[in-house]
Formats: sequence, structure tokens, C-alpha cells
Amino acid sequence: MLRLAILWVLLLFVGPRIYEFKVDAVDGGKIDFSRFKGKKIMIVNTASLCGNTPQYAGLEKIYQKYQDKLVIVGFPANNFGSQEPGTNAEIKSFCTKEYAVTFPMAAKISVKGDNIHPLYKWLLEESKAKHLEPADVKWNFQKYLLDEKGNLIAVFSPKTQPDAPEVIAAIEK
Repeated sequence: MLRLAILWVLLLFVGPRIYEFKVDAVDGGKIDFSRFKGKKIMIVNTASLCGNTPQYAGLEKIYQKYQDKLVIVGFPANNFGSQEPGTNAEIKSFCTKEYAVTFPMAAKISVKGDNIHPLYKWLLEESKAKHLEPADVKWNFQKYLLDEKGNLIAVFSPKTQPDAPEVIAAIEK
């Protein structure tokens, strides 16, 4: 009984966990993060008109290679240099035609500022609490990696390629 009470108190004060989030998908419907229990999750803010946009190809490549133990979720955002001006339909079409993206893509959100999406607010709080750098979203294609239990374990800068040795090592760990 005491263990249950302690667990309940911990859950009450820990705040939202990744598995509690359900977000709108780029093509309608919902992305339910509870479906990803037992897999690593990489969350990436994306943009179609950015110098980093070719990273879609690398993201798709590692998604295909590791999809038995990794899910990637792209979050289109127009926060940096207005580099994601399109509608959700335009973003979906671009990702499919230009990069053959098959990993889940969320509907366009904000990843900073007053209208930051709750999932990104949670990621930033987790980054800061765990002293992971960069703690704030610096630009398009910043990558957040969570382990199989939903714990944030790494943040990779926008310039870090999806197939960089440090990214692959964290996925394979």
C-alpha cells in the first residue's frame, strides 16, 4: 500500500511523460506516443526551406535501418527564418515527393516562444533538468533522443547529421 502511495505521489509531481502526449499528424489523425513504448524515440523539428532540409534523407535512412527499435517523429515548425511556410498538406507532399519520408510527421507547430507546443515545452524542461546541451531549440533539425522507457537521453544540434557516429552510438546503446 505504501509503495502504491509513493508511486502515485511521484507520478503526480514528475509531470507529463512522453507517453502521455497525443499530437495532430500532418495528414490528419493523431500520433499517440504511448504506441512507441519499448522503442527509442527521436523527435526532430523540421523545415522544408532550410539548409538542413537534406537531413530528411538521413533521418529516413536511419528510420529504415533501425525501425524495429527506433521511431522518428518530425515536427514541422516555422520558427526559424520562416523556413516552413507551407500548409500541412504541402509539407506532407514535399516530404513524400522529395525525400520519400515514411516516418511519422506531426502537424506544423511552434517549438519556441509564447505559443510553444506542450511537447516541446516538456522537452526543453527535461533538457534543462538533465543539463543536456543544447537546452533550447537552436534551429531547424535539432534532434531529441529518448530511450525505450521514455527518458530523454541526448540532444543533438541542428548541424549534427542523423547518421553521425554519436547519434548512431546513442541509438545502438
